Amino acid sequence: MDSSAWTLLIVFLLALLLLGLPLGRWIAALCQGNHPLWMRRAETPLLRLAGVDEKNGGGWKAYAMALLAFNALGVFFVYGMQRLQAVLPLNPDGMAAVSPDSAFNTAISFMANTNWQGYSGEATMAHLTQMVALSGQNFFSAATGIAVVFALFRGFAARSSGQVGNFWVDLVRITAWLLVPLSLVLALALAGQGVIQNFQPAHTVATLEGSQTLAMGPVASQEAIKILGTNGGGFFNANSAHPYENPTAVSNLLEMLAMFLIPAALCFAFGRVVGDRRQGWAVLAAMTILFVAAVVAIVPAEQAGNPRLQPLGLDQAASALQAGGNMEGKEVRFGIGASALFAAITTAASCGAVNAMHDSFTPLGGMVPMVLMQLGEVVFGGVGSGLYGMLVFAILAVFIAGLMIGRTPEYLGKKIEAHEMKLASIAILVTPLLVLVGTAVAVLATAGKAGIANPGAHGFSEILYALTSAANNNGSAFAGLSANTPFYNTLLAIAIWFGRFGVIVPVLGIAGALAAKNRLPANAGTMPTHGPLFVVLLIGTVLLVGLLNYVPALALGPMVEHLVLWAGR
Repeated sequence: MDSSAWTLLIVFLLALLLLGLPLGRWIAALCQGNHPLWMRRAETPLLRLAGVDEKNGGGWKAYAMALLAFNALGVFFVYGMQRLQAVLPLNPDGMAAVSPDSAFNTAISFMANTNWQGYSGEATMAHLTQMVALSGQNFFSAATGIAVVFALFRGFAARSSGQVGNFWVDLVRITAWLLVPLSLVLALALAGQGVIQNFQPAHTVATLEGSQTLAMGPVASQEAIKILGTNGGGFFNANSAHPYENPTAVSNLLEMLAMFLIPAALCFAFGRVVGDRRQGWAVLAAMTILFVAAVVAIVPAEQAGNPRLQPLGLDQAASALQAGGNMEGKEVRFGIGASALFAAITTAASCGAVNAMHDSFTPLGGMVPMVLMQLGEVVFGGVGSGLYGMLVFAILAVFIAGLMIGRTPEYLGKKIEAHEMKLASIAILVTPLLVLVGTAVAVLATAGKAGIANPGAHGFSEILYALTSAANNNGSAFAGLSANTPFYNTLLAIAIWFGRFGVIVPVLGIAGALAAKNRLPANAGTMPTHGPLFVVLLIGTVLLVGLLNYVPALALGPMVEHLVLWAGR
């Protein structure tokens, strides 16, 4: 990594820390119901209208049933709007109804905070669909993830109450007092940088080569929650590489910070809610170390360039006149450093927004985003989902440590027993199962192989990346796989659904089990879970348990492609 890449990384991490600390304090207040009285009074009429008593908490099963019902309703709503958009208002470009298989995939994808898009947004979705259906789910899916981690917080903090909270209350508070205000601020900031926000039809403008059609629409408002909620679905097909979504270096930095802002702040909130701020710092430290390691891997891989171009006499060295390295698929206004950092952030954060085409990265450069997703999206991860995924690994880490020293494992004063370990095992293993089985089905099926744009190892990587992105609820793509087909729309939708709720339900089960237990005081035999030793143990558990499942598949894709690419050097 050169000095400019290091500077950008350091500035990014420092800004994230300064913004995340106060936001974590606010999120903890929302979780504990300690936000201002006037806000709580404003919530009451809405909750009463829905028949919800904000003072009535509940167990994890009631929480899970409410969550599943709400998200199932969201699928039907988004599907219906896509199928009916031709007859709905705010459709100035006359967009036709979305095909059934694509609408099905998109409805599940946006509900699950995945936002996988097999279509071109500006050529498929009407303004109303973008604003109400897709942007609405951007808020609700993000709020769902945060609500789950709130329930887990309460499970650790509770003293044998068995209650984890009320989903409807959490949903309202998170949406109204966290996601909407932050999105408003970010949307105004992005609009100030040149992100468009209008209701106009597409414009046709004269160019030196004739004419060009420029899509219009309410982009800034969708862009803000797309990034803050780690959703990733772009208004345009080019996503955050499009100048109307991400026009400047400043907007690019704002978007990168926004992707990590809530996940980082949740770590600080975790420490406050459980009564030991060091616990939040320990989890954040593990996430940061893994993230920095990923950046240190991906940036040099892209700066090294393509060895096949060297015999042709092409100069790939960085200089005052050129960026150097592998600029294929990257925007000149961002360069390699900002593009590679964005790729690491968006796949670490379970966002899926892209400002460069990952399909054009070098084999090792493309493998880093894939690995970040395969770790379970716990390196910061999605809003809520990243932290509850990391806490599941923390539970596994203390269980392993307890076995090594011959003591009943405890985490934050709660004994970790067989029931919690069974649920943690399900949460950890469900996504590798979906990814590997789904990839096997795709490479064996004729319809699956038909979507491959590149033969050999890279084509396998395209399929592996797609299933990894879907099952881990990221949504980014290698952009080389023709996935808008009935086969892939169905296969990926199944992976998205079970990848989301196959983890959420066990996590809520863990929250309920922990909430029913007494919180034991620390003693001389309690293993500290806030120091460097635990951070190392947690990182080791994430790497060994989270990644080993995928090593054979990675060997068939990016690893062998790297060896083939550099063999003739």
